[in-house]
Amino acid sequence: MVTPMRVVIAVCLIAPFVAMLWVGSYAKTDPAFIGIPFFYWYQMAWVLISTVLTMIAYKLWQRDQRARSAAKGGASQ
Repeated sequence: MVTPMRVVIAVCLIAPFVAMLWVGSYAKTDPAFIGIPFFYWYQMAWVLISTVLTMIAYKLWQRDQRARSAAKGGASQ
């Protein structure tokens, strides 16, 4: 069943793939950040962003599973 929570989870997990597969958007050297070309620091930034998005997706998934368990338990009693 598709719920708004699951849509948010999917977006959190898909966003890094889209960002990395769209190479044309970051295949350039400017703007440089502390001497590092954009191409490299953009990808490194996405490593951190992906970590945060994965943690958010995991926490939301746990919350969704707890809600479903509570709904099932309450319905069967």
